[in-house]
Amino acid sequence: MNRLQRALDALVERIDTPAPIVLVDVMQGNIDRIQGFADQHNLKVRPHVKTHKCVEIGRRQIEAGAVGITAGNVGEAEVFAAAGFDDIFLAYPIWPSGTKRARIRRLAESARLRVGVDNVAAIEALADAMGDEPDRLQVVIEVDCGARRSGAPPELAGDLALAARKRGLVPVGVFTYPGHGGAGRDARRRAAQDQEAALTTAVRSLEGVGVTAEVVSAGSTPTLEFSTSGVITEIRPGEYVFGDLNNARLGSCTEDQIALFVAGTVVSDWVPDQVIVDVGNKALSKEGSPEIGYGGIAGTKAILSKVNEYHGFLPLPDGEFRPSVGTVVPVVPNHVCPVVLGFEELIVTDSTGTSLERWPVDARGFLN
Repeated sequence: MNRLQRALDALVERIDTPAPIVLVDVMQGNIDRIQGFADQHNLKVRPHVKTHKCVEIGRRQIEAGAVGITAGNVGEAEVFAAAGFDDIFLAYPIWPSGTKRARIRRLAESARLRVGVDNVAAIEALADAMGDEPDRLQVVIEVDCGARRSGAPPELAGDLALAARKRGLVPVGVFTYPGHGGAGRDARRRAAQDQEAALTTAVRSLEGVGVTAEVVSAGSTPTLEFSTSGVITEIRPGEYVFGDLNNARLGSCTEDQIALFVAGTVVSDWVPDQVIVDVGNKALSKEGSPEIGYGGIAGTKAILSKVNEYHGFLPLPDGEFRPSVGTVVPVVPNHVCPVVLGFEELIVTDSTGTSLERWPVDARGFLN
């Protein structure tokens, strides 16, 4: 029997479905493994909390050796700052409009706050937001390494750092996101090489205007294994903590390292060679395709071929897997990050399914 199914069978009378189940021993193994990798390569770990949005998991990452956390928005940062996290990097090109001006100022008073910037307009707005204390806010220049998302050309990093310094902000380094490393197994190493080249150029650009790059920050779980260049000072993986099918397909985690799945119940079987489970896109998101599915049943070849809001369509492959109505199955998501958004708490157990705790998804709903 698959280990996820075995853990689920031990829990089934104590939970309702759909529910996100976390195997804490597997999760802790992931945390410790990546921390050990970073220590071996003289890298700092600054995990991205957008994956779990859970204070307890963030604490475990810090206890394992992480230097601080990465957040994706001001709200996430506020939740973790209120819980005592005092070293936070907002790795996003923040625009301080509305109440964000005052919120960023408050965050910079309670924690060492670093904020990503990739344009002069944002630098000016952030300096204005900080009032007469711009030096409380550290900025990290975001550069593009081929993902074609946000990020300035690497050779312009120095100009942006100089603009920040002139306004009284404190430029401390550069960061990038090699998102194109998720395109396939072969893309991981190439994206990491692009990342190294972009960061090297950006560091030289900072040096050219007299700014030392204290922080040279690399991102993404898929490229983590190849992010060992001497120019890099820290890594910002997020998905590594749980793993998922996308990372397993890429080779950046094994199936045994997947620590989160969604428990789902078969609720209908009227269509021949298909059952319906109570796990839809509100629990999993719509990430996937008819070819790879929208989630897979652990230990089988069965994949969800379609998801509505509360329905998962599960064609039954040839073989022994024929779940009847009432059967509870472990659904492994393609992309784990959206899963936590749909739930108020994580059901936490271990690989035997004997323990049971409930950890709140503390930053759920905080998107601005």
